[in-house]
Amino acid sequence: MAQGKFVAYYRVSTDKQGKSGLGLEAQQEAVRSYLNGGDWSLVAEVVEVESGKRNDRPKLKEALRLCRLHGATLIIAKLDRLARNVAFISNLMEAGIEFTAVDFPQANRLTVHILAAVAEHEAVMISARTKAALAAARARGKKLGGDRGNLPSVAKEGSALGVQAIKVKADNRAADVAEVIADLKASGAASLRQIAAGLNDRGIPTARGGKWSAVQVQRVMERFG
Repeated sequence: MAQGKFVAYYRVSTDKQGKSGLGLEAQQEAVRSYLNGGDWSLVAEVVEVESGKRNDRPKLKEALRLCRLHGATLIIAKLDRLARNVAFISNLMEAGIEFTAVDFPQANRLTVHILAAVAEHEAVMISARTKAALAAARARGKKLGGDRGNLPSVAKEGSALGVQAIKVKADNRAADVAEVIADLKASGAASLRQIAAGLNDRGIPTARGGKWSAVQVQRVMERFG
C-alpha cells in the first residue's frame, strides 16, 4: 500500500494531446489505481505538454519543487520513455528527491540514471558505427567494428552522481522554502513565528518532516540573506 505524500507528473508529447487528454487519462488512471488504499495524499498533479524536440521541462521542475517543499515522492505512470530522457534524469538527479514509477516500482534514482546513461551512450555508439559503416563502404570492404560500451564504467558514473544528488538535496529544498518565506512576508507575515505558522498552514514540513518553529525559519533566512 502507498504511504506518504505524492506529486504526480504526467507527460504528453504534443499540444493537441494535452488539450484532448489523449494519453493523459490513462496516466492518471494508472497513478490513482496504484495509490488506491493505504495512508497517502496527492499534493498535486502536474501535466507537461511538450514536443519531442524540447529539452527543457518547466513543469517537471515545478513538480520537483513541490516534492522538495512537501517532502513528497514524485510518481509517474510509465518509466520506459522518461528513463531514456536525458533532461528528465538530469532534473531528477539534481533535485535529490525520491520517485515511484507505476510500471516499474522497484526502480530508484540510480537505476534510471544508469538506464539513461546506457541509452545515451548507445545512441552515440550507433552514430559512430553508422559513420564507420559509410566510411567502410567507401573504402570498399573495410569491416565495421567497435566497442558497444563499458557498462561497469557507466554504473560507476551513475553511483557518483547519486552521491552528489544527496549533497545538493538540502540546498535545493532550502532555496524552495526561502521562496515561500518571501511570499509569506509579502503577504504580511512580519515575525518569525508568523512565518513558521504560515509554512505549517500550507502543509510544508521541515527537512525532517516536523513542524516549523521560529528558530528554524531564522536559520533559513540567515542562509539566504
